[in-house]
Amino acid sequence: MIEKNKVVSFHYTLTDDSGQTIDTSRVDDREPLTLLHGHGGLIPGVEKSLEGRVVGDRFQVTLSPLEGYGARDESLTQRVPKKYFRDADHLRAGTMAVIQTGQGQQQQVLVKKVGSSVVDVDGNHPLAGATLNFDIEITEVRDASEEEIAHGHVHGAGGHHH
Repeated sequence: MIEKNKVVSFHYTLTDDSGQTIDTSRVDDREPLTLLHGHGGLIPGVEKSLEGRVVGDRFQVTLSPLEGYGARDESLTQRVPKKYFRDADHLRAGTMAVIQTGQGQQQQVLVKKVGSSVVDVDGNHPLAGATLNFDIEITEVRDASEEEIAHGHVHGAGGHHH
Protein backbone atom coordinates (compact mmCIF):
# COMPACT_ATOMS: atom_id res chain seq x y z
CA MET A 1 0.00 0.00 0.00
CA ILE A 2 1.25 3.50 -0.83
CA GLU A 3 2.34 5.52 2.18
CA LYS A 4 5.28 7.74 3.13
CA ASN A 5 8.69 6.25 2.28
CA LYS A 6 7.37 3.81 -0.32
CA VAL A 7 8.76 3.87 -3.85
CA VAL A 8 5.84 4.16 -6.26
CA SER A 9 5.76 3.65 -10.03
CA PHE A 10 2.74 4.69 -12.07
CA HIS A 11 1.58 5.53 -15.57
CA TYR A 12 -0.44 8.69 -16.06
CA THR A 13 -2.23 10.77 -18.62
CA LEU A 14 -2.85 14.44 -17.90
CA THR A 15 -5.65 16.23 -19.76
CA ASP A 16 -7.17 19.69 -19.62
CA ASP A 17 -10.88 20.48 -19.22
CA SER A 18 -11.49 20.06 -22.95
CA GLY A 19 -10.00 16.55 -22.92
CA GLN A 20 -6.78 17.56 -24.70
CA THR A 21 -3.78 15.48 -23.58
CA ILE A 22 -1.12 17.68 -21.97
CA ASP A 23 1.30 14.89 -21.01
CA THR A 24 1.33 11.12 -20.73
CA SER A 25 3.70 8.33 -19.83
CA ARG A 26 1.77 5.95 -22.07
CA VAL A 27 3.59 6.74 -25.33
CA ASP A 28 6.80 5.76 -27.09
CA ASP A 29 7.53 2.91 -24.64
CA ARG A 30 8.08 5.40 -21.81
CA GLU A 31 8.65 3.93 -18.41
CA PRO A 32 6.22 4.70 -15.59
CA LEU A 33 7.04 7.67 -13.37
CA THR A 34 8.86 6.47 -10.24
CA LEU A 35 9.20 8.48 -7.03
CA LEU A 36 9.64 8.36 -3.28
CA HIS A 37 6.19 8.98 -1.83
CA GLY A 38 5.72 11.64 0.83
CA HIS A 39 8.78 13.72 -0.06
CA GLY A 40 7.16 16.41 -2.22
CA GLY A 41 8.18 14.99 -5.59
CA LEU A 42 4.71 15.61 -7.04
CA ILE A 43 2.13 18.34 -7.04
CA PRO A 44 0.15 18.07 -3.77
CA GLY A 45 -3.14 16.83 -5.24
CA VAL A 46 -1.56 13.91 -7.10
CA GLU A 47 0.55 12.86 -4.12
CA LYS A 48 -2.54 12.94 -1.87
CA SER A 49 -4.55 10.88 -4.41
CA LEU A 50 -1.91 8.11 -4.37
CA GLU A 51 -2.07 7.62 -0.59
CA GLY A 52 -3.50 4.18 0.33
CA ARG A 53 -3.53 2.86 -3.26
CA VAL A 54 -2.09 -0.52 -4.28
CA VAL A 55 -0.54 -2.07 -7.40
CA GLY A 56 -3.14 -2.44 -10.14
CA ASP A 57 -5.32 0.46 -8.98
CA ARG A 58 -6.43 2.66 -11.87
CA PHE A 59 -8.30 5.85 -11.10
CA GLN A 60 -9.05 9.38 -12.23
CA VAL A 61 -8.55 12.51 -10.19
CA THR A 62 -9.48 16.11 -11.01
CA LEU A 63 -7.41 18.79 -9.30
CA SER A 64 -8.31 22.42 -8.78
CA PRO A 65 -5.56 24.96 -9.52
CA LEU A 66 -4.73 25.17 -5.81
CA GLU A 67 -4.14 21.39 -5.67
CA GLY A 68 -1.98 21.62 -8.80
CA TYR A 69 0.29 24.46 -9.83
CA GLY A 70 -1.58 27.21 -8.01
CA ALA A 71 -3.57 30.20 -9.17
CA ARG A 72 -2.16 32.50 -11.80
CA ASP A 73 -0.31 35.45 -10.30
CA GLU A 74 -0.51 38.42 -12.67
CA SER A 75 2.36 40.13 -10.83
CA LEU A 76 4.62 37.46 -12.41
CA THR A 77 3.84 38.90 -15.85
CA GLN A 78 6.44 41.61 -16.35
CA ARG A 79 8.34 43.70 -18.86
CA VAL A 80 12.06 43.03 -18.44
CA PRO A 81 14.98 44.86 -20.08
CA LYS A 82 16.80 42.66 -22.60
CA LYS A 83 20.07 43.09 -20.68
CA TYR A 84 18.80 40.57 -18.10
CA PHE A 85 18.76 37.74 -20.67
CA ARG A 86 21.84 35.78 -21.69
CA ASP A 87 20.97 35.36 -25.37
CA ALA A 88 18.48 38.19 -25.87
CA ASP A 89 18.91 38.38 -29.66
CA HIS A 90 17.59 34.83 -30.05
CA LEU A 91 14.45 35.22 -27.93
CA ARG A 92 11.12 34.42 -29.59
CA ALA A 93 7.54 34.63 -28.30
CA GLY A 94 6.38 31.25 -26.99
CA THR A 95 9.80 30.01 -25.89
CA MET A 96 11.13 29.52 -22.38
CA ALA A 97 14.02 31.63 -21.10
CA VAL A 98 15.96 32.08 -17.86
CA ILE A 99 16.38 35.46 -16.18
CA GLN A 100 18.44 36.54 -13.21
CA THR A 101 16.24 37.91 -10.41
CA GLY A 102 17.12 40.86 -8.21
CA GLN A 103 17.87 38.38 -5.42
CA GLY A 104 20.53 36.64 -7.53
CA GLN A 105 18.40 33.60 -8.33
CA GLN A 106 17.50 32.25 -11.73
CA GLN A 107 13.87 32.04 -12.81
CA GLN A 108 12.41 30.28 -15.83
CA VAL A 109 9.87 32.41 -17.71
CA LEU A 110 7.72 32.16 -20.83
CA VAL A 111 8.54 34.82 -23.42
CA LYS A 112 5.28 36.52 -24.44
CA LYS A 113 6.58 39.37 -26.65
CA VAL A 114 10.00 40.62 -27.72
CA GLY A 115 10.53 44.34 -28.28
CA SER A 116 13.60 46.29 -29.33
CA SER A 117 14.85 46.83 -25.76
CA VAL A 118 12.42 44.92 -23.50
CA VAL A 119 10.83 41.48 -23.28
CA ASP A 120 7.37 40.71 -21.89
CA VAL A 121 7.56 37.51 -19.81
CA ASP A 122 5.27 35.34 -17.70
CA GLY A 123 6.83 33.70 -14.63
CA ASN A 124 3.78 31.56 -13.83
CA HIS A 125 4.01 27.81 -14.34
CA PRO A 126 2.39 27.06 -17.72
CA LEU A 127 -0.37 25.10 -15.91
CA ALA A 128 -1.01 27.70 -13.17
CA GLY A 129 -4.71 28.44 -12.94
CA ALA A 130 -5.67 25.25 -14.79
CA THR A 131 -7.91 22.42 -13.62
CA LEU A 132 -5.95 19.20 -14.15
CA ASN A 133 -7.41 15.78 -14.93
CA PHE A 134 -5.23 12.74 -14.30
CA ASP A 135 -5.80 9.11 -15.27
CA ILE A 136 -3.39 7.08 -13.10
CA GLU A 137 -2.45 3.39 -13.00
CA ILE A 138 -0.23 2.09 -10.16
CA THR A 139 2.35 -0.36 -11.56
CA GLU A 140 4.71 -0.96 -8.61
CA VAL A 141 5.02 -0.21 -4.89
CA ARG A 142 8.04 -1.19 -2.81
CA ASP A 143 9.78 -0.24 0.42
CA ALA A 144 12.40 2.46 -0.02
CA SER A 145 15.97 1.75 1.04
CA GLU A 146 17.44 3.64 4.00
CA GLU A 147 19.69 5.51 1.55
CA GLU A 148 16.72 6.57 -0.63
CA ILE A 149 14.87 7.85 2.45
CA ALA A 150 17.97 9.71 3.67
CA HIS A 151 18.49 11.31 0.23
CA GLY A 152 14.76 12.01 -0.31
CA HIS A 153 14.61 10.40 -3.78
CA VAL A 154 14.61 7.07 -5.60
CA HIS A 155 17.91 5.49 -6.69
CA GLY A 156 18.55 3.08 -9.55
CA ALA A 157 16.12 2.24 -12.35
CA GLY A 158 13.52 4.99 -12.68
CA GLY A 159 15.30 7.18 -10.15
CA HIS A 160 18.52 9.12 -9.47
CA HIS A 161 21.93 7.60 -10.15
CA HIS A 162 24.89 8.70 -8.00
